[in-house]
Amino acid sequence: MELIILLVVVGVLALLVVGIYNRLVALRARADQAFADIDVQLKQRHDLIPNLVEIVKGYAAHEKTTLDAVITARNAATHAGSVEEKVQAEGVLTGALGRLFALSEAYPDLKANTNFLGLQTELSDVENKLAAARRFFNNAIAEYNTARQSFPAVLFAGMFGFGHRSSFDLGERREALDVAPAVKF
Repeated sequence: MELIILLVVVGVLALLVVGIYNRLVALRARADQAFADIDVQLKQRHDLIPNLVEIVKGYAAHEKTTLDAVITARNAATHAGSVEEKVQAEGVLTGALGRLFALSEAYPDLKANTNFLGLQTELSDVENKLAAARRFFNNAIAEYNTARQSFPAVLFAGMFGFGHRSSFDLGERREALDVAPAVKF
């Protein structure tokens, strides 16, 4: 009788561990998929930028430092590997794009160019999709990190290689993005 009780307890514990492991695997896969969605949006963003720079070059060729900064930031963002590297590189790229769009204000012909406006609209659409993908990714990471830190999963997570994952946080740049842009006529 004692052997049966021991086998039942061991069986229940084994099922519990398997359930915890499978849940953590599913949450990790969801986070990986969410990051892949961000990568898709980032690739679209990176593909639009050279076209945008070429159009601006035609109107403001003497603004070489701004154009070079955008291309350099784009190349760095394209080659970033980890989440932390991507966050940092995308922050620099966002700042460079902001300077590029501010530059367009000084050139009325550029602002009226249909190709520029089309690319600007497309880039804005990609930015909106990217923001949604980041929210989904950060939610998936929060669920994963919460699950791995919850009892009883915390007892097994480290043993099975489920480490902490970082969210896609804008860090110091968040304050700049929280401020609404000034519109002047």
